Amino acid sequence: MNALLNQKNRAPLAFTVMALLLLGVGMGQSWPFALAILNLCLISAIMSLGVNIQWGYAGLLNLGVMGFTALGGLAAVLVSEAPVLEAWSVGGQGMVVSFILVVITIVLAILVYRNMAASWQRRLTLAGLFIGAYFVINHFYAPAVYAIENVDPATYGFLGGMGMPVIFSWVLGGIMAAGVAWVIGKITLGLRSDYLAIATLGISEIIIAVLKNEDWLARGVKNVAGLDRPVPFELNLQTTPWFIDLVTSLFSGRLSALADAQRTEALQQLVIQSSSIFVKLCYTGLFTVVLVVVLLLSIKALNSPWGRMMRAIRDNEEAANAMGKNVVRQHLQVFVLGSAVVGIAGAMLVTIDGQFTPTAYQPLRFTFLVWLMVIIGGSGNNLGAVFGGFFIWFMWIEAEPLSIAFMDLVTAGMDQASDLRSHLLKSAPHLRLFIMGLVLLLTMRFMPKGIIPERTRLHTI
Repeated sequence: MNALLNQKNRAPLAFTVMALLLLGVGMGQSWPFALAILNLCLISAIMSLGVNIQWGYAGLLNLGVMGFTALGGLAAVLVSEAPVLEAWSVGGQGMVVSFILVVITIVLAILVYRNMAASWQRRLTLAGLFIGAYFVINHFYAPAVYAIENVDPATYGFLGGMGMPVIFSWVLGGIMAAGVAWVIGKITLGLRSDYLAIATLGISEIIIAVLKNEDWLARGVKNVAGLDRPVPFELNLQTTPWFIDLVTSLFSGRLSALADAQRTEALQQLVIQSSSIFVKLCYTGLFTVVLVVVLLLSIKALNSPWGRMMRAIRDNEEAANAMGKNVVRQHLQVFVLGSAVVGIAGAMLVTIDGQFTPTAYQPLRFTFLVWLMVIIGGSGNNLGAVFGGFFIWFMWIEAEPLSIAFMDLVTAGMDQASDLRSHLLKSAPHLRLFIMGLVLLLTMRFMPKGIIPERTRLHTI
């Protein structure tokens, strides 16, 4: 009974501690910084839920998280950026023809594969089809790329997007990630788990390499900055009468005690600070809505017959196969769903940054962080995945200043000109990785199933 009670109390206790940590940052550092961390924690929690759907529900080891995140970021560009009409006029036709030829090639390949028996003739036909298609498509594609990327490359050099509100990219990001996941799943989900992990990591690198090098798509390493926002800009708020009146009324007590000149200066500073907080609160509201919707749907799916079947397949795949369950098809479903959630988080991340930077997607670094969120939070438990997203991202951000403060304390008694002291202070930020590893080791030692573990129960299929 005590163990069950402790498990029930873990989630409220964990989220209470997390709230106190964020409040501590707000009071000790600044409220805009605390809200910035909170917003990134909300996005991280959504991303963690996506990976938990794949690993916690079905045991799929997906190391291609950053690839699907990047696709979500690309969706933000394709939705919010205005179309570059000059680029479309010089290369749009070639791109459209190339796309149509790619679709025709895929359809022909599928027809050949399905209608010809497995033999050397089928392999030869497919090889001839792909080689011929390459040269035909490249005849239209290469000149179009050259023309598009030479349209004012310092500012544009790409086709642009649809010029719609960026919030629609959250939906498109999920759809794009789901579509690519379906293709990847068709190829890789028959592989063993370790091969699946390697394959998804490699495909993630391919996706990011394409985004870095195909400038016509999203400017490549030149980045796309100044993306649309679903919330007001701080500078606009600072000159808006209703916002100035709101700040004046909120801080009327403090302002009334000042002289006229001091009151004007103080009000200006309060308006600047309040505009940053207001914008971040707007993001917090939007991200919270998305997180709650994804969380509720995830909980409902996990507790449904489908969720019980997925966990039963995860726990004993051979028994599920013996009972006639199509394991590969079920794995494909959960792989697509989890990737779609990661794609939504990727679009949200670019929305808050206002910039699409392909070089920022580092699979070997940030995939590790997302997996830490799931493992430490508690794989198979949706609340655990959410808490892991909050806690790990908070630790990732705060580990560096904490490391510097710790090293300052350790070296306080050393000579100010000491080379050792200088080296230790410069190396302090690298303690971040040590701290993350220590958190993982301590969690695995004392709570091997995560801080908020999955509740074990019998699963029927």
